[in-house]
Amino acid sequence: MIQIQAALFWAYAVGATFALSAGRQLQWWERSVQGEGVRTRSRAADPYLALTLLFASVLMVPSGLFLLWQNPSWATMHVARGHDGLWAGFVLFYAGGIVVATLLGFLAARVFVLVGAGYWAYLQAVGGYFLLFGTLIHGWDGNGYRRLLTTGAGAYTDWPRESVVNNVLDFLTSGTFLALLVLGTAVIGTMLLTEIGWLVEGWRLPGADEDRKVPRVVAVAVAAAGVYGLPFAGALAASLLVRALGWAAGLGLFAVLAGVVLLPGRGPVRVLYGLVGVPGRHWRADAPCVS
Repeated sequence: MIQIQAALFWAYAVGATFALSAGRQLQWWERSVQGEGVRTRSRAADPYLALTLLFASVLMVPSGLFLLWQNPSWATMHVARGHDGLWAGFVLFYAGGIVVATLLGFLAARVFVLVGAGYWAYLQAVGGYFLLFGTLIHGWDGNGYRRLLTTGAGAYTDWPRESVVNNVLDFLTSGTFLALLVLGTAVIGTMLLTEIGWLVEGWRLPGADEDRKVPRVVAVAVAAAGVYGLPFAGALAASLLVRALGWAAGLGLFAVLAGVVLLPGRGPVRVLYGLVGVPGRHWRADAPCVS
C-alpha cells in the first residue's frame, strides 16, 4: 500500500521488526527444536516466520496491487502515467519482491537475535525504515514528498503553481487518500497489533521481567519511537543535509552523525533499547527447554 520505489524497503523493515518483536519466542523455539532433535521439527515451520509471510502475502501484497491498479501514476511516484506504462512482468516482480524482502528482513534479524546481537537486529529495522522514509521524503531527485502528496502526474507537474496547503488538501480529499486510509487501517493496524502482541507475549517468558526496565506501556512507547520515530527523524535530517550540502557531503556528514548516535555502547539509542527487554544473549545462554 506504499509507492513502489519504497515498498521493498518497507517490507524488509516489517520483516525485521516482526523478528525483533518475537525475539524471545524465536530463542525459545530454537531451544525446543534443539531439545527434540532438529529433524523432528523443521526451522521453516517456525510459526512466527509463517505468520510474518502470511501478513506480507495476504495484506501487504494485495493492498499494494490494488493501489497500483487504482492509480498507477501515484503508485509509481509518477514514473508511469497509466496502466499502459506498466510492464506486466514488473507487477509480478513487485508482488513476489514484497514477500521475499519481508522474508529477508525476518531472517536477517532472526540471525542476530539468536546469536545474542539483538541490537543489530534492531538496526535492520531502523535501516529499512530509514530508506522507506528517505524515499518518501527526498526520493532520488529531492521531490519525494511532492510525489507522495500528489495523486497524478498533472498535479505533480503543477505543484509549484499552487501553495503547499492547497496541494496537500487536494491529496487529502482524493480517492487515493481514501483508499490509503482504509487499507492503512487494516495493514498498519494489524502490523502494530502483531508487534505489540509479540512483545507482550515475549515478556511473559522466563527472564523477561529482569531485562525490561520500565512498565510495559512505556516499553511499547520507547520501542515505537525507536523503530519508527528515529528513522523518520533521520530521513528528514538526511534530506535537509543533502539539500544544503549536496549528495556526497550531505550523506557523508549524516553517516558520521548516525554512527555517533547509533554505535557507541553507552549511546542514547542503546540505552533506550536496553529498557525494552528484547533479549541480548545467545539462545544457548538460557536453560534448555523442551516443548
